[in-house]
Amino acid sequence: MYIAMNRFRIKPGCEQDFIDIWKNRETFLEEVPGFTSFNLLKGPTTTEQVLFASHSVWESQQAFEDWTKSEAFRKAHANAGGTRKDIYIGPPQLECFEVVL
Repeated sequence: MYIAMNRFRIKPGCEQDFIDIWKNRETFLEEVPGFTSFNLLKGPTTTEQVLFASHSVWESQQAFEDWTKSEAFRKAHANAGGTRKDIYIGPPQLECFEVVL
């Protein structure tokens, strides 16, 4: 298995706006070969930021990489962030992991 996570730093008070973006977003993941599951995670909150992570599980690194080159990926990211770019503190940070146990 392979896990891909994007960390998002969101301005305090904009948490629900960020969650709503994900709730209303078409990801097209269900139609992608090798996709297993997705979760949106909320992490610690400080006075400066609220941490979120998108967490997707794939059958393999190759399945994830194939998705990033697919039409489904392009469609899912066509309006990523939408018109609410003001809620983000910097760009997302991608972290990928190979499951070893």
